Amino acid sequence: MRENIALAFQGIWSHKMRSVLTMLGIIIGIAAIITIVSTIQGTNEQIKENLIGAGNNVVTVQLNQNGYTYDMSWNSIPDGVRVVTDQTRQELESIDHVEKVSLYTSRNYAQQVFYKNTSFNGEMYGVDENYLSVYGYQVKSGRGFTKADYEGCRKVVLVDTNAVTSLFGGEDPVDKTVEIQGDVYTVVGVVALSEEFAPTITSMRDYQLYADTSSGAIYMPDTTWPTGYRFDEPQNVAIKVDSTDAMTTAGKAAADLLTENQIVDPDNSEFDYRSQDMLEQAQQLQKMSESTNTQLIWIASISLLVGGIGVMNIMLVSVTERTAEIGLKKAIGAKKKRILLQFLTESAVLTSLGGIIGVVSGIILAQLISSMMQIPVSISPPAIVIAVVFSTLIGVIFGMLPAIQAANLNPIEALRRD
Repeated sequence: MRENIALAFQGIWSHKMRSVLTMLGIIIGIAAIITIVSTIQGTNEQIKENLIGAGNNVVTVQLNQNGYTYDMSWNSIPDGVRVVTDQTRQELESIDHVEKVSLYTSRNYAQQVFYKNTSFNGEMYGVDENYLSVYGYQVKSGRGFTKADYEGCRKVVLVDTNAVTSLFGGEDPVDKTVEIQGDVYTVVGVVALSEEFAPTITSMRDYQLYADTSSGAIYMPDTTWPTGYRFDEPQNVAIKVDSTDAMTTAGKAAADLLTENQIVDPDNSEFDYRSQDMLEQAQQLQKMSESTNTQLIWIASISLLVGGIGVMNIMLVSVTERTAEIGLKKAIGAKKKRILLQFLTESAVLTSLGGIIGVVSGIILAQLISSMMQIPVSISPPAIVIAVVFSTLIGVIFGMLPAIQAANLNPIEALRRD
C-alpha cells in the first residue's frame, strides 16, 4: 500500500497541471460545502444565543386559555385556577435539572403609572424573593428587596435600566417616588442583568426578532402586588435549569405539573399551563435556516459529481498512456488485484488531496465571508472529516472502472499495442 501511495504521488507530481485541473471540481465542491456548513452552524449558534441570551437557562411557564397566554390585564381571574402553593413550588424544584423556581405576576403594559407628568407604558412585575437571582439580575445602584419589604408589604419598587431612560429621563431614580394605581411607591434600586447580552443584529429581520425596544420594567414585592392590582392572581412560574439542553424537558414537566395541580375545576378544560421555551423557538428558526441551506449543499454537491467524472476520465487516459507498463507488470507475474489496487490508490489519493485542499479553501473562504459580511461561522470538525472521507470515496467509486479496465488488460495485447 505504501508503494502504491508513493507511485500515486509520483504520478500526480509528474503531471502537475493535469492533476490540478482534475482535482478542481473536487476542490470547489468540498470548499463550497465546508463554507455552507460553517455558515449554517454559525447562524444556528447565533440564533440560539440571541434568543436564549447569555446562558441564563430560564424557562417561563404561564397560564394559557385555548392555546393563548391568559392576560390578566384584560381578563378576570379564571374560576377553578388557584395560586401556586409552597408545596407545588417544592414539587417544581424537585424536577430533574431544575435549580431554582420563582413565582411572579405581571402586566405587559402598565397602566396608571406616572413619575411627575411622565407616564410609563412598560412592564410591571410582582416578584418573589427568588426572581432576581433566577433571571440573573444584580443591583446596579441603590438596594434590592429585603425580607422586611416582603413581610411589611412595603410600597417599594425596583426599575431596570430601560425604565430609567423612558420614565426618569436618565436621572438617578433611587429615592424618587412613582405613582402606581393611585398609590405612591419609592424607588429603592436599579437592576440589570449580571451578564449584559446584546444580540447580534445584521439585518432588519434580526432587528425585528431580537432588538429590545421596550420601555423597561418596574418590579415590586409580590406581597404588595394585590394592593395595586388583584388578590389571588394565578402566578407565572420561572424555572432555572442547569443546562440549556435541559430547558425543553424541564419546562414541559413543570407545565404538566402545574396543569395537574392548579386547574382544580374539571370544567376548565380550555385552561392549561404551557412553557415558553426559547430553546424550542431557536430550534424552529434553525430548521428554517437549515432547510434553505440544505438546498445549497445539494447544488454544491453537483460539482463533486462533475469532479468525480473528471477523475474517471483522467484515469482512463492514464490507463491508455500506461498500457505498456501494465502489460510489462502482468507479464512478469503481477496479479489483477495488484493492478486494480494500484489504480484505485492513485485515484483515491488524487481526490483525497483535492478534498484536503478543498477543506482548507472552505475554511479560508468561510472566514473571509464572516469578516466581510459580518456573518457568524462555526467550523465543524465532523464536517471536515466527512468531506475528506467522501472525497476519497469519490476517487474509489469513479476510479473503479479505469482500474478494472487496467486489471483486465491482456499482457500480450498491451505490449503489442505499444
